[in-house]
Amino acid sequence: MSESKPPHLLLHVCCGPCATSSVERLQEEGRVTLFYSNSNIWPSEEYEKRLVEVRRLGEMTDCDLVVDTYDHEAWLDRIRGLEGEPEKGARCLRCFEFSLARAVQHACANGFDGLATTLTVSPHKRSADLFRIGQALWDRFLAIDFKKQNGFARSLELCRQYGMYRQSYCGCEFSMRREPSRE
Repeated sequence: MSESKPPHLLLHVCCGPCATSSVERLQEEGRVTLFYSNSNIWPSEEYEKRLVEVRRLGEMTDCDLVVDTYDHEAWLDRIRGLEGEPEKGARCLRCFEFSLARAVQHACANGFDGLATTLTVSPHKRSADLFRIGQALWDRFLAIDFKKQNGFARSLELCRQYGMYRQSYCGCEFSMRREPSRE
């Protein structure tokens, strides 16, 4: 078994659009379980819209889905003092750590062979930051940059094909107010 290609991978999923091409790529290597852990998303109605799309994607791709507990208050506590940080700043790093730590906890408790995150497909996220955080949390974190091999363009294509809802901001109330972007 190759460490870079585990047969059963937990994929931290930020949203359906980012997961489309990520799942397509990982399924070439083995079984994928989706882990939707996004306590950063605000408002809760937005969280639910994104979850609907992740559920649909799981059904379309035959992936199991685990939905982590939504706890926006715990997330706010974790990023407290960083609300005014710019996108890609310290708030985002702490946010990534919050969600990835929850994914690692689930992966370890349930015998997964590895973990990756769909966050790396976004051109608005620095994959090196995600790799550093993920690998500090777990030695089985896979540093896969889903932007590579036209991953973002492929995600846009698949979103159109599936008629998938695409949000206009990263997720938290602070990203909504400052720098709306298309994920």
